[in-house]
Amino acid sequence: MLEDLTIKDFALIDNARLEFESGFTVFSGETGAGKSLLIGALTFLLGGKVSASLVRAGANEATVSGTFFLDGASDALEWLEQHGISDEDGRILIRRFVRASGKSGSWIGSVPVTRAELSEFCSYLVDIHGQHEHQNLMKVAEHRKYLDSYAGLTEKVKDFSILFKELSEKKEKLATLIAESEGRAERMELLSFAIKEITDASLRDGEDEELLDEENRLSSFEKLFAEVETVCASLDGENGALSAIKKARSSVNHAYSIDRSLEILSQRLDSAFYELDDISNEFQNYFRTLTFDPARLSAVQERQTLLFNLKKKYATSTSSPISEVISYLSDAQEKLSKLDGNEENQEHLREEIAAVEKKVLESAKEISLARKDAAAKMSAEVVKILSKLGMANTRFLVSVKESKKIGAFGNDDVEFLISANPGQPLQPLAKIASGGELSRVMLSLKTILASSDIVGTMIFDEIDTGIGGEVAVSIGSHLKRIAKTRQVLCITHLASIAVYADNQIKIKKAVLGGSTTTTAQAICGEKRVEEIARMLSGDAQETQSLEHARAMLEKFSGGKK
Repeated sequence: MLEDLTIKDFALIDNARLEFESGFTVFSGETGAGKSLLIGALTFLLGGKVSASLVRAGANEATVSGTFFLDGASDALEWLEQHGISDEDGRILIRRFVRASGKSGSWIGSVPVTRAELSEFCSYLVDIHGQHEHQNLMKVAEHRKYLDSYAGLTEKVKDFSILFKELSEKKEKLATLIAESEGRAERMELLSFAIKEITDASLRDGEDEELLDEENRLSSFEKLFAEVETVCASLDGENGALSAIKKARSSVNHAYSIDRSLEILSQRLDSAFYELDDISNEFQNYFRTLTFDPARLSAVQERQTLLFNLKKKYATSTSSPISEVISYLSDAQEKLSKLDGNEENQEHLREEIAAVEKKVLESAKEISLARKDAAAKMSAEVVKILSKLGMANTRFLVSVKESKKIGAFGNDDVEFLISANPGQPLQPLAKIASGGELSRVMLSLKTILASSDIVGTMIFDEIDTGIGGEVAVSIGSHLKRIAKTRQVLCITHLASIAVYADNQIKIKKAVLGGSTTTTAQAICGEKRVEEIARMLSGDAQETQSLEHARAMLEKFSGGKK
């Protein structure tokens, strides 16, 4: 259960700290006072969507924290253990902030967590029923979810959806293979021709670059021969560089014998001579290998033409590297292999589809039987609760009918049917129920789902929408009964519900120093009597209203004010 809540700079709430008791607690206050802000702060704390707009005007950061007592919350304790988070004497502090910049953070205990983790953990602690869930009752697609939750089928249906998706994907793959098999022979012939043509060419990566270099060398042979001949003569000819350096070495040696400081220069000249002599020898060897080969030039040019034609057919452009043609060959071989095994793949896939389809049918049948069994029990439980909520003659049916075809959630069409008046046939809830009836049906569903969920805290945001009089009294009584086994927090504007509460918190809006602020304060004694009187007549000081308020509190809250 929630033990305390601290709110700072959240929307219109400047600074508020509330302590909660077990049992039934109501939040009341004038219209527009900001009652829903408390639920908004709680929703934010429990993992709701975050927005910088939640930060109070003029503040840098909005923070909400709360302490939960985990007694009996086995799922929550198990979650903490799995995530390496320790509770303190059975209690855990949850804290969340959002800054004006949009940055936000969440902690469970002293451990930072993601919003998804926070939401998952808090789902074991609190169940919030807001006005949007009334709208869910108007959506027939949502009815299946309520039934599956009641029947404990939620996880099984998730597994079924995964299996159904697998079946759909396999069927799509088979359809693709069948489509590909059309014109298969023609495509195989084209691919086979391309593979043979490229394979016969025996291509090498980078070969086109090598051929270009060789063709350039062979076609310019005369110029190359003349230039290399000139180099050889310049280095080792009669008046070449080597001859000049030899004379210089002889003179340096004589000079060195006279002046020893020339030693380093002498060594450098020797090194230059030996290096130049080696270069000269290399050029001489290269020159001796130079021969003109017109046959090789022709072969190179012929090979270049072949590569040009292959690029034209199988590459992006004729200037592309030959590696593109080699890649095309690899892709063509893979495509041909797939086409070649298309029939075999189709047969294998049909076998897989048959096996998965069998599992889908079996699982759909199991889910359908479980739904039908649970639907009868759920219908009876809802009717029983509705009778206590001022709808004694109401008939309610969770209808489960076979779908025209199996879908992602099974083979059933689930819809809630209701007859609120004797003699009237059952009709779709989404079409005929009033706002007050929807509120009571939702309260009934929440009650039976909570009994199997063992969630410690239930929060109702204006469950009294569209109701009044004796119906409100019955709802207040029902909420008090629920609160015997769990903590119930409820926003209400009806005194006939508020008087059943064990605790009451008044929400008030005020303008202080030119700034609008919402405050929350637990009330008891005369303060509570005055608030109930205000809820009854709009006048907290009118004598008759005060007497009526005292009488109601005495009667419905067991004398607790």
